[in-house]
Amino acid sequence: QWRLVESGGGLVQPGASLRLSCAASGFNWDSFTGGLGWFRQAPGKEREGISCTSTANGRTYSADSVKGRFTISRDNAKSMVYLQMNSLKAEDTAAYYCAADARGCSVWSDPGAEYHFWGQGTQVTVSS
Repeated sequence: QWRLVESGGGLVQPGASLRLSCAASGFNWDSFTGGLGWFRQAPGKEREGISCTSTANGRTYSADSVKGRFTISRDNAKSMVYLQMNSLKAEDTAAYYCAADARGCSVWSDPGAEYHFWGQGTQVTVSS
């Protein structure tokens, strides 16, 4: 059974940084082809795909709302995906989820998209 477990969220002040981690297990990481990344959801808002990395070509996608502030990376040897979040703003407050989707990173640009597989999430709260 596939499993994705997020960690690293917390309560921080505006301008602070956080690094989210996603540990994957239960599937063959090396054989997976598609997108690996992060989406977020806040109360009253559509889920937003924020960042993705493609296992097929190495390309990355970032939503305009986080471009220049968030950076995605992965460690294939450890089956880990990371999201470095800098210059956090109050509007970044949301539950953040790690996700995998065989359709590729195009899913992350589709508002309200449903992903093939995701974790339980980690809460990020940015408040002064």
